[in-house]
Amino acid sequence: MIQIFGPGSLWLTGLLFFTAIFGRYVLFSLGFWWLFNVSMKQQFTHRAVQNRPRKPGQDWREIGWSVITSLIFTLMAVAVILAYNSGYGLIYTDFNAYPLVWYPFSILLVLFIHETYYYWLHRWMHRPGVYKLVHKTHHDSLTTSPWTAFSFHPTESTLQAIIIPLLTFVIPLHTSAIGIILVIMTISSAINHLNTEIYPHNFNTHWLGRWLIGATHHSLHHTQFRFNYGLYFTFWDKWMNTESPDFHRLFKEKTAKSGLGVRSEE
Repeated sequence: MIQIFGPGSLWLTGLLFFTAIFGRYVLFSLGFWWLFNVSMKQQFTHRAVQNRPRKPGQDWREIGWSVITSLIFTLMAVAVILAYNSGYGLIYTDFNAYPLVWYPFSILLVLFIHETYYYWLHRWMHRPGVYKLVHKTHHDSLTTSPWTAFSFHPTESTLQAIIIPLLTFVIPLHTSAIGIILVIMTISSAINHLNTEIYPHNFNTHWLGRWLIGATHHSLHHTQFRFNYGLYFTFWDKWMNTESPDFHRLFKEKTAKSGLGVRSEE
């Protein structure tokens, strides 16, 4: 069990969590940016979804907002640890505490609930009276990059951060399962904001790919605003008819020259 023995340890714990959270953001953002904009630039230049130049200084503004977002995520993490040390919550460390099948199921369950929560939160944040106060900061990035992944107004960061800590009080989660969920969240956000479509040709109609959000799908949200509200998956957009009618055409256009492809399910 994690133990915190006083104010000094609390501050140290917070510092370690901030380093891990912000470091994770920097690691994946920088890694994806370097891989597809430097190392493999020639192979992926034609896959840029939006060709509009990014605003001067936009990278640093996004990183600045991401520092604040990471601080808010850190506060949530420390609150969960304090609750855990006080005997609250359903986080566990013993793999034998629950049947092994529960481990992958708990991850999928949290991802589904998170997706559902975010989809409806996202639609609410686009309401005229809410958008300017909460969500406009993120949409200042019309042409996104991996650095956009954590670029949120503090209110939006708080609304996004609160759901997984709350779930630790109602769903038994192994500590490593929480880590996997957070890594999936960061990787997905970096891919979605990359502005370079990295998925293979026909992946949008593949049995798996049709349910996953990528750069083309999310970039259309940043330019069209009223479509593609999902976080990881497309199912709520499909069920609620909020998937952009331009998505499949644009995906095909951006991946047409690729030598990589998967078999279409259509």
